[in-house]
Amino acid sequence: MKTSKPNIQGFQTFRDYHQDRMKDPEYAKAWGEAEVEYQIFEQVMRLRMKKKLSQRALAKELHTSQAAVHRLESGQGNPTLGLLKRIGKISGTTLYISYR
Repeated sequence: MKTSKPNIQGFQTFRDYHQDRMKDPEYAKAWGEAEVEYQIFEQVMRLRMKKKLSQRALAKELHTSQAAVHRLESGQGNPTLGLLKRIGKISGTTLYISYR
């Protein structure tokens, strides 16, 4: 499979990698089944970084462990609705869930 050109540091961005991999029907099917989870993990990480919080600092505000935040951001966690709402409150955002 042809891959995208590496960026200046010699690494391919996730977006480029993903775009290339979406050409593979098996990958595209698996992505479709996991896309919602990925969006949650990505948004939690973006909110944390926007607030300039380390995983440890976010964990402290959430009254949980750094390991739990790491699991959430790495796609290994299964966050409760309550946790997602607390992340929204800490980051000054509102949790919005929608079906398409």
